[in-house]
Amino acid sequence: MDQISAEDSGLVSAFMGRLRQLLHDLRRPEEATAWTGIVVLTGLLVYSYWPGLLNARSSWDNPQYSHGWIVPLFTLGLLFSWRQPVADEIPLSGRMAGLGLLAASFALRLAVARYRIVTIDMYTFVPAIAGVFLMVGGWRMFRWAWAPIAFLIFMFPLPDEATRYLLGPLQTLATIVSTYALQTLGLDAYREGNQIVLGDMHLGVVDACSGLRMLTIFVALSVALVMLGDRDWWENVVIIASAIPIALIVNSIRITVTGLLYQIASSEVAEMVFHDLAGWVMMPLALGMLFLLQQTLAKLFFTESTELAPITSTGPTPDPTPSRRPVATRPATPATLLAGGGTQAGKGPLPIQNLASGRTPQPPVPPKPKQAFSPPPPIVPPRTPPQPRQG
Repeated sequence: MDQISAEDSGLVSAFMGRLRQLLHDLRRPEEATAWTGIVVLTGLLVYSYWPGLLNARSSWDNPQYSHGWIVPLFTLGLLFSWRQPVADEIPLSGRMAGLGLLAASFALRLAVARYRIVTIDMYTFVPAIAGVFLMVGGWRMFRWAWAPIAFLIFMFPLPDEATRYLLGPLQTLATIVSTYALQTLGLDAYREGNQIVLGDMHLGVVDACSGLRMLTIFVALSVALVMLGDRDWWENVVIIASAIPIALIVNSIRITVTGLLYQIASSEVAEMVFHDLAGWVMMPLALGMLFLLQQTLAKLFFTESTELAPITSTGPTPDPTPSRRPVATRPATPATLLAGGGTQAGKGPLPIQNLASGRTPQPPVPPKPKQAFSPPPPIVPPRTPPQPRQG
């Protein structure tokens, strides 16, 4: 409980800090003018797109788009959290690009109005809002605001044509995968169109079982998680791309469990799980798969660190304090450097520290003086006295 309260206090303090920073920045004339222009122009766009926004609001009653009401709140939260101060000078290129994006949105809106394509008319609201931010705040504001604004696309329903094209293939795919799963579990199941035959029971995979609802909600949730996280770009691409197969796999698990319960339990239990419990279990199951994917990516790939590792020495650690050396009485010459690195006062050459081992070698022991060699005295033969002569 203490940890949860500490996290809550941290979020509240962060929110209050961002709010104080916003109020402080609004004292600058450039900041106040920019946000006043954004609020006024956004209000005009909302008034202009009001019929389309009402259509989007009515689509939120459909379980497939029940997440739509949280999308604008999420966008406002990101804009408040990611906000940066407005530049002192807005370049003309940014203003012209924003004006061009706004004009292109209105031109596309007029073109689709002729053919009464309501969904595309609603979609043009997103680039129009982005054009307002770019025109008022320049490129600096557009860099941090474009992603939250683009997330607004998830609050609108899919076009009717896209829904019709997706329902059929998704139903067929869910039927095939669920049939193979039931056969793998040992049940006598086979497919007839979009129906799974289990003995005398026919399990129909209708439009509500196609997985399109799970697909639209889980893709939006995956994009939101990517925007909130701090990952490499390739990890974000993998997470968003994996949202589609994860949603389809979870939907197939739902159909497989329902068919299994029809065989091992009663139809009442199967209907209760399919209509009541499955809606609460499918999203946590999909999030668990996404979490396992993130953990797998974290274990398989490592980010290279730019910090240098400390160098460890295998020898004895040298003394960090420098040793005091006696001052040489005369400057060193090349001969004395080669001999030992200088001379001490009456003590011969200075010792040189061995950098590899960190030890100071002992001075060489002078050789013993050689004793003078004296040749042995010459051997003189004894002289014999002369013999007297005989007469």
